This record gives sequence, structure tokens and C-alpha cells, in this order.
Amino acid sequence: MTEQADQPGPVEEKAPASVETVEAVVRAQLAKALGGRRGMVEAAVPTILFTVMWLTTRELRVALVVSVAAALVLLVARIVQRSTVQFVVNALVGIGIGWFFVTLSARNGGSADDQALAYFLPGILYNSGYSVLMLLTCVIGWPLVGFMVGSVTGDPTAWHSDRQVVKLCTRLTLLLALPCLLRVIVQAPIWLAGHGGSLDADTAVAALGILKIALGWPLQLGVLAGMLWLLGRNSTPVEPAAA
Repeated sequence: MTEQADQPGPVEEKAPASVETVEAVVRAQLAKALGGRRGMVEAAVPTILFTVMWLTTRELRVALVVSVAAALVLLVARIVQRSTVQFVVNALVGIGIGWFFVTLSARNGGSADDQALAYFLPGILYNSGYSVLMLLTCVIGWPLVGFMVGSVTGDPTAWHSDRQVVKLCTRLTLLLALPCLLRVIVQAPIWLAGHGGSLDADTAVAALGILKIALGWPLQLGVLAGMLWLLGRNSTPVEPAAA
């Protein structure tokens, strides 16, 4: 009886990473990241209100307060309905970071125009850093999507032993990096022109507000379609991992 009790139970085998695993993980992660139509709206509303209020009132504090108030209303609605608050919280965090940059600009003697432009700077910096990170993981042969797969299969690095999975994850990571690169390429020159005075500040703020929405979830949907197309046409057999 004692000997049987002391014997260890069967060891649960971890599922090997495969093309099918990658597809399942990517579909789940992207659906979660986008948050459906409601999540997309919740991400867009604060930016729309900030841009409209600034352009119509020229009162930066009013624009910030209105955008925060809208996000809080959306948050309360989520709490009352007992649904996930992730996307509203993400919007509030974004507003908070933008407000911090506005405050820094004010403390450094920035004009009202400079402060309004400062609201959009964190997004440009974030997309710059994120795109560099994803491209770097591809260059060194450890694409970021592979670690998403590893977190699901139970082994964070086993996927790297299958060259087909690495190749697929590299392509998917490059697709994920594309929206971030496009946002930086399009928005950074406008921000610099508005900050430097070669472009009217109001025009720059309006353009950045519109582009932040246009290059947000619509672009993510385009990337999602591209990733699903890539996954759908990937019919190369998976190479078995080395023993």
C-alpha cells in the first residue's frame, strides 16, 4: 500500500508546437486583443472627444477631462454589466500617459499647441519601440509570436526546435510589426512638423487624431486578415522536433 502511494502519478505531456497550434493561438490572441466591435469603439471614443474638444474650445484641460469622463462612463457600464473592463482600462491608461506628457510639456514652458501635440507623442514612441522590438526578435531568430505559442503549449522555447514553426512565427511577427511601423512613418513627420512650426498646430492635432483612429483598429483588422490568409495557405508539413 505504502509503495503504491509513494509512486509518482503519470507525467502530463506538453503538446508540441505545430502549425495548427500557431493558428489556434494567433486566432485567440488577436480576437482577445481587438475586443470585438465594442472594444474598438471604447478605444476610439476618448481620442475622438479629445481631438474635437481641443479644436472647438482650445481648452486643453477641458479636452482631457471630457475624454477621461467618457472613458469612466464606459467603465461603469462595463462594471454594471459585469463584462471585461480590459479595453476601457487600456483607454484610461493611454489617456493618463498622454496627460503626463502634456504636464511635462507645460512644466517645460511649452505653449498650448505644444501641450496638445504632446498628448499624441506617447503613442508614436510606443509604436516605435514595439516595432523595433518585434523586428529585433525576427532578426535574432526568436520571433515574438513564438513566445505566444510557447505560453500556450506549456514550454516557452520548445517551438524553436521546429524550423517550420519558427519560419511561420517570423512571418506573423513581421505582419504584427507592420501597423506599428506605418503609424510611426505617417504620424511622426506630422508631429515633428506641428511641433517645429512648419505645419499649423491645429492641423497637426486634427490629422493626428484622425490618423490615430484610422490607423488603429481598421489597420489591425487588415493585419488580422493577412495573418489568417497566411495561416490558411501554410500547408507545408511540420518538421518533427529533434529528440
